[in-house]
Amino acid sequence: MWNKQAKFTALVNALSTDLYRYAYWLCRDKDLAQDLVQETFTRAWRAIDSLREETAAKQWLITTLRREYARQFERLQPEFENIEVNDLVSQQTENDTSIEALLLRQALGKLSIKYREPLLLQVIWGYNCDEIAELLDITRSTVMTRLFRARHKLREMLTGHKQYEQIEFGAKCHELP
Repeated sequence: MWNKQAKFTALVNALSTDLYRYAYWLCRDKDLAQDLVQETFTRAWRAIDSLREETAAKQWLITTLRREYARQFERLQPEFENIEVNDLVSQQTENDTSIEALLLRQALGKLSIKYREPLLLQVIWGYNCDEIAELLDITRSTVMTRLFRARHKLREMLTGHKQYEQIEFGAKCHELP
């Protein structure tokens, strides 16, 4: 029992913030994101003994969170609402209050989920195209197309903001390990 609890505590401490951030980007609702992370960890607790490789824990939890998010639509129909700029500003951390961060958050928020999700999985979580394809249950070429289009759309949205004109938005799939 103690080993199970220690393993679970280590997972929670290591990944809860990242899981919440990912859940928030999926659903754009603070309360729902917290519920998704809670349910993900509840499911993880029940199945922690089946986790053989601790290096696979992150992918396992992300997959669990995505499936739990999908289950939310089976149970209820959420009310959709637009996120206001002030809500985005309130989500910024104390260390990340720059205008560049705000502009990038706004642009990411305008991307459709099918483009935003693979981009966040690549840039924030560090997954390569094959891993993203497996997580999202789409082909590798679809991932590459969506990443290309996401970067292109971000460039279009940020054109005219001098601080972003020189930024390269992410690596290509073949450049990642």
